[in-house]
Amino acid sequence: MSPRPAKSARPAPPSPSPAPAPAPAPTLPDGDAADGGLQADAGRLTMADLAAKAQVSIITVSRALRDSPAVREDTRRRIQELAREMGYRFNATARNLRLQRSHTIAVVVDMTPSPERPMSGPFPLDLLGGICQELTVAGYNVLLTTGPSQPAAAVQAADGAILLGQGADDTAVRQLLPMGVPLVVWGAPQPDMGSGATAPVFVGSDNHQGGALAAARLLETGRRRLVFLGDTHHRENAERLHGFTQTLAAAGAALVALAPCDFTFNAGVAAVRGLLATTPGGFDGIFACSDAIALGAMRALTEAKLTVPDDVSVIGYDDTPMAAFNTPALTSVHQNWTEGGVRLAQSVLALINGERPGSLILPTRLVVRAT
Repeated sequence: MSPRPAKSARPAPPSPSPAPAPAPAPTLPDGDAADGGLQADAGRLTMADLAAKAQVSIITVSRALRDSPAVREDTRRRIQELAREMGYRFNATARNLRLQRSHTIAVVVDMTPSPERPMSGPFPLDLLGGICQELTVAGYNVLLTTGPSQPAAAVQAADGAILLGQGADDTAVRQLLPMGVPLVVWGAPQPDMGSGATAPVFVGSDNHQGGALAAARLLETGRRRLVFLGDTHHRENAERLHGFTQTLAAAGAALVALAPCDFTFNAGVAAVRGLLATTPGGFDGIFACSDAIALGAMRALTEAKLTVPDDVSVIGYDDTPMAAFNTPALTSVHQNWTEGGVRLAQSVLALINGERPGSLILPTRLVVRAT
């Protein structure tokens, strides 16, 4: 018998072709992304599912969910309602990673609170109100930090920083500058704080004008021997003194005393008690760098049996509610802190977006009352 022919070896099956790599997510204009900073709470829904359901493009979905005016209002409402039905929610972490931003602004308050100078006063609350109003509308969070220590962690984790109060001798500003974040400062501009992109932007009231207004009013009421109460190591106070003395000198009036003191009622009391004991010839007008100092000065004058304004006129600064409620009501220089807060926020957002806004000085005005 002839042997059976050997079986032919079966040819090896062809190797499967490698799976095509997934297409990269589309890059969308104006900060859009394929994930749009959104995610589904459950299941494996994608933005493409939402776009297909709404019969629009992924770009349109992304913009509509961010409430962009680039999408018609009726389309935005329809897509947003559909997103709610499908269980989508905004994913801030995804957006921030994509943009390499935290969408947080650190607000540093350079102020050590005390029973005499609480943080519940117009400074810093009115400034904070304007800041929060503007940043909330822009989609940013506010991280508030206070205290005498350097707030490095809070500032370095933020996209930008706002400093309320530049500190005596600009100490607070100099602490924050090395951190390298966009910085805006409430206070008086300081030209030697760096240049270009590294320099802070300053927003503040016109302190020189405020001092000049106070001097003009005291001169108008016949006062010629004036004193100044405030710590001129603070640049804002130094500018108030400059405006005050320039106006006095032009009218031939004299600054007979300058008493450094803190921004408190008791500091005003102590300063005027000292001046009453040590100023030859006395004085007939006081300009104080805060309403609290001015009210303390009035207390010391009353203790000395002097009448305000018959014997001594007094002008404060800040136009706080206690100035209006005091008896007699205190004349004071008004600065618009809420507007200042809005401008601080606008400036830091401009810096974050690569713009270079100039420093801004807001006008002051004198509110004339009974003193």
